[in-house]
Amino acid sequence: MKTSRVSFAAALAAGTVLVLSGTAFAHVGVQPVGEAAKGGYATLNFKVPNERDNASTTQLEVNFPTDQPLTSVMPQDIPGWTSTVEKTKLDKPLTVHGKQVNEVVTKVTWTGGKIEPGKFQQFPLSVGKLPENADQMVFKSIQTYDNGEVVRWIEEAKDGAAEPQNPAPVLKLTAAKAADHHGDDKNAKDAKNDKDAAHSHDTADAKHGADNTARALGIAGILVGLGGVAFGVASRRRSA
Repeated sequence: MKTSRVSFAAALAAGTVLVLSGTAFAHVGVQPVGEAAKGGYATLNFKVPNERDNASTTQLEVNFPTDQPLTSVMPQDIPGWTSTVEKTKLDKPLTVHGKQVNEVVTKVTWTGGKIEPGKFQQFPLSVGKLPENADQMVFKSIQTYDNGEVVRWIEEAKDGAAEPQNPAPVLKLTAAKAADHHGDDKNAKDAKNDKDAAHSHDTADAKHGADNTARALGIAGILVGLGGVAFGVASRRRSA
């Protein structure tokens, strides 16, 4: 009897772990290709698994945080899917790369395709510039199935609390990468020095070649002159 109870408890615990694991890994998520550095540009993949065994996902809507506006958002073409980018006007223009930007992207929606049961799809986006004063970005997303069911992945995790049932995709930002201007200047200077050295070497070679040619011509002239003198002497001897 005791052994049966232990076996039942172990089976129940194992089943619980499997259920919780499935829930934890089945939600919509976002991951950068490489790094997502603060103040830079990145390619993001929104991974959407199909959670239902009797319906297919037919739409994904990704909302962008309005307090962390992105001025550049470009979807990658996905066969069978159509992407729609929505923008909104800014109350106060932003300056990006020296240019005034009056609107930012607020939403990207993919439709027309299908994610069947037991499969997933990735939706790539090229985005920037990422915020410089934040450690993460939250992209609240909405997944729609062909049976009319709508799942809202919009819940934000709280410190010290368990992961919410429908968590919003969160992008972790890494430290900003400083531009190595000193290295660039050094490389440019080294390249210039190499070019100058090569030019000087070519000039010296050309001058050396010209000197050699002049010497050869001079010697040839002397030999021709000596030949003429010898011919003249020989002619006088015959006449005598």
